[in-house]
Order: sequence, then C-alpha cells, then structure tokens
Amino acid sequence: MPIVVDIDVMLARRKMSVGELAERVGITPANLAVLKNGRAKAVRFTTLAALCEVLRCQPGDLLRWEPDPDPTPESMAASEAL
Repeated sequence: MPIVVDIDVMLARRKMSVGELAERVGITPANLAVLKNGRAKAVRFTTLAALCEVLRCQPGDLLRWEPDPDPTPESMAASEAL
C-alpha cells in the first residue's frame, strides 16, 4: 500500500511505549498495532487527531505516501478513474 504509517518514529522521538500511547489515545493496543504495522485499511479522523494530540505532531508526521514500486494494470486503471 502506498500509504506508510510512521507511528514508530514518533514513539521513539517521544520515548513512549505502544501501550502508553494506546491508553492515552483511548484505543486498544491491538488496534494500535494494526495501524502501526501498516495493516489498517482506514483510520478515523478522531483517532488521527487523538494520536496527533498525544504525540504533539501533525498528521503528516504519522502518514506519508510512497508510490507502488510495481503498479499493476488494475491499480493504474483505478487511479485513472478518479
């Protein structure tokens, strides 16, 4: 997926554990792990806002776009349809 989640980077900068972040944001450690490991298909803006508040950062500090290394014809057709 071309969206990369950099929660690990911010956790390291803030010297905070995943468990502490999950507790302060109000989500389960399992759900935070899904997001942190790039397995989430979506994130609620309220969750993103809470992450930014706790980590004192901007959404762009947590999420970044990287192009697919080898786009398939299906993904190219889908992006052209937009």
